[in-house]
Amino acid sequence: MNINHKKINSLIKEVEAVLRKIKKEEKKTAHNLKKTHPLHKMSAVNLVHYKRFRKSDFRVSQRKLGDLGMTRFANAQGHVEDSLVKVLYLLYRLKDGKPADFKKIELSTKKSKALLKSNTEALLGSPSKGRRVRIMVTMPSHAAYDKEFVNTMVQNGMNCARINCAHDTPEVWLAIIKNIKEASEEFKTSVKIAMDLAGPKIRTGNVKPGGRIVKFKPEKDDEGYVVKPVEIELISSTAKIIPENAIPIEADWLDQLAVDETLSLIDAKNKSRKLKVVSASENGIIVRSKKRIIFKSGMLLECKKLNKEGTIGTLPEIQKAVLLHKGDVLVVTKESILGSSAIVSKTGEIIEKAHIPCQFADIFEKVNQGDLVLFDDGKIEGAIQSVSKENFEVLITRAVEKGAKLKAEKGMNFPNTNLGTGGLTPKDIEDLEFVAQHADIVNFSFVNSKKDVSELLSEFRRLGVFNTIGVILKIETKFAFDNLEEILQEAMQIRDVGVMIARGDLAVETGWQDIGQVQHEVLSICGSAHVPVIWATQVLENLAKNGLPSRSEITDVVTALNSECVMVNKGPYMEDVLVLLNTILSNMEDYQEKNETMLPKIRKL
Repeated sequence: MNINHKKINSLIKEVEAVLRKIKKEEKKTAHNLKKTHPLHKMSAVNLVHYKRFRKSDFRVSQRKLGDLGMTRFANAQGHVEDSLVKVLYLLYRLKDGKPADFKKIELSTKKSKALLKSNTEALLGSPSKGRRVRIMVTMPSHAAYDKEFVNTMVQNGMNCARINCAHDTPEVWLAIIKNIKEASEEFKTSVKIAMDLAGPKIRTGNVKPGGRIVKFKPEKDDEGYVVKPVEIELISSTAKIIPENAIPIEADWLDQLAVDETLSLIDAKNKSRKLKVVSASENGIIVRSKKRIIFKSGMLLECKKLNKEGTIGTLPEIQKAVLLHKGDVLVVTKESILGSSAIVSKTGEIIEKAHIPCQFADIFEKVNQGDLVLFDDGKIEGAIQSVSKENFEVLITRAVEKGAKLKAEKGMNFPNTNLGTGGLTPKDIEDLEFVAQHADIVNFSFVNSKKDVSELLSEFRRLGVFNTIGVILKIETKFAFDNLEEILQEAMQIRDVGVMIARGDLAVETGWQDIGQVQHEVLSICGSAHVPVIWATQVLENLAKNGLPSRSEITDVVTALNSECVMVNKGPYMEDVLVLLNTILSNMEDYQEKNETMLPKIRKL
């Protein structure tokens, strides 16, 4: 083998220089690490090393090392000093020189992997048999009363259940947690409870509602024949939790109904309809119809065997939306005026512009003319034309051709504007009281700085859960990404820390063209701190919502093997999602270990 001594000497000098720089940075930042939890000391130091190492462009040297058959440091983020010292040792041996005073590094490659493994287990619990990557499932509201759904999730590999405090009530959260714990006990497994604090997300306010009606229709074939009657649950109007699409009715009337009885009614479209009682349910009864029915509040149901009619209780209002097209102007108001679409005359003149309120009043003092604004995870885009104390007007620059529907409670992003938001809202502090008692993990939404983390840890101390509850830092803004190292250093005061790559808001904030690079960097930085990562947002979303995955979604799941946990969202096909996800993650374990490609024997399908 021909050795180019000049190249070897050049590489030795460069690696030695990098080692000096990372040790110098370690000394300089030593005072910042005093608060770090003892189990994170080595990880915090390695994070400093990695940050300093990545300040320089190392690509030319990577290629030279690759030509020599050595590591290119592509997977060295978890053990920077150890990798540098080992390469230096080999370079000296290639040069035929005696290595100069090489000491064994405390954080070895093996110990680095062990740290990540133990940190992951402490935060997210033990993995399911046959796979390393955990699965976190977002719990829908009906998990509060649908035990079969919860059982299915647990049976199919759910390791962590996510409950979002932005939705529902403490009563619903408690019912969900109870069902999860009972299912975990029944199937002899352990499922962690993670609860999202809503955070200071900027959202649209309420839109003018439609009527209080609920529609049901049977399943029909292509020729219009009924192939499956629609089943409807009637429950007591006094129930604490009204399941989605259930119809509340007077309890005393409901209690008198029996299987095989027939109910009659005139629906909201003045159509005469019949309902057959087919079975009892946990909360009431199940009725069946072969025709489309539209229920409305106050409607009467008649049963010939009973002396009086049953009255339907209060149904939820239909959630309407503001319709927007490219070129429209949307007025975003500070006052809570119910939003509505534009009013247009017969000649096409705008009588009243489309408008919608914003839930975050401070925004009106922070935005400027020309600022970019995105609605509903970037589905609608616009530029601010004018700003006043009471509103700002947005020219819609992108929306689907048929018109985009902007509903209440949808996110608003201002990627070019420093809004100064972050930390805990009054609602978060109130919700933390519940979370501290019932959850294993707090998912900290919209964390932007170490100050935000410090505020959360102060609340942990106040509530007496410091080091007894874990925290997952949701990285969903440009500022959080830019401040990730200091956010991690602050959070590593407690034992159990993780990071969620919340790709929905993050992609909107950093730009679609950059999200690939951003998620790669988050994985690398967290890897250097041995902090487990949760891969989130739109994982197998087409499958969850429509029953069929896209090809790109499968590739996305494979990429998720770089993380320690995959989070999936709600949808009617959740069981299919878990079965497929479990299969892919288990099958791919042979081919990828974290960010390292493995080489099993090639096998045919």
